[in-house]
Amino acid sequence: MEEEQFIATAALICEPSRARILWKLLDGRAYTASELAIAADLSITAVSNHLSKLLSGQVLKVDAQGRHRYFSFAGKEIAYAVEALAHLSQHQHKEGMSIALNKSDVKYCRTCYDHLAGKVGVLLTEKLVSRHIIELQDKDFVLTAEGFEFFTGLGINPSDLQGKRRQFAKPCLDWSERKYHLAGSLGAAILEVMIQKDWVRKTKNSRNIIITSMGEKAIKEVFHLEL
Repeated sequence: MEEEQFIATAALICEPSRARILWKLLDGRAYTASELAIAADLSITAVSNHLSKLLSGQVLKVDAQGRHRYFSFAGKEIAYAVEALAHLSQHQHKEGMSIALNKSDVKYCRTCYDHLAGKVGVLLTEKLVSRHIIELQDKDFVLTAEGFEFFTGLGINPSDLQGKRRQFAKPCLDWSERKYHLAGSLGAAILEVMIQKDWVRKTKNSRNIIITSMGEKAIKEVFHLEL
């Protein structure tokens, strides 16, 4: 039964048109069928058929608001799985290859559903580990005593986040860097604070994240990370 479920889910996700739909949803927003049709270069009839299959497979969910229906991932784990599949697609790059990135490049700084990813997301996570703010234990990040104090000072209440049903601090394999960045409720809270403080800004119709000049100074001061 588990094998059959896996095969069915893999078939749902990996069909090319549906893969384009899921890639679009990785920015964490919910979209209408019309918007997803444009993103996947499909007709309304075709995209409706694909969305119906993704809903039946519990890959997506739909929320109605007035006349509109908005589609999004059924769960955050779906987004993590799609990001991990993108990592596999990079196997053709040679290990250790160094590529200079423009700061507007999606590989430099982007969202992975609701948290930071790309080069900046990975560097930020590595800095949190090197400063003993978080530690990798088994398959999860855990918060140290220093980390609790650090995030409280940043305006994040770790106790509230740890009380939520979703994972607190999850390692998420970054498809472009092939290293872990920080996901889970803690990763989402960090990005939310950075947006509120105008350290970073989301871009329209894109997963790219722009780091403001104030943000570069703040990230250096707060996280000890020079970008």
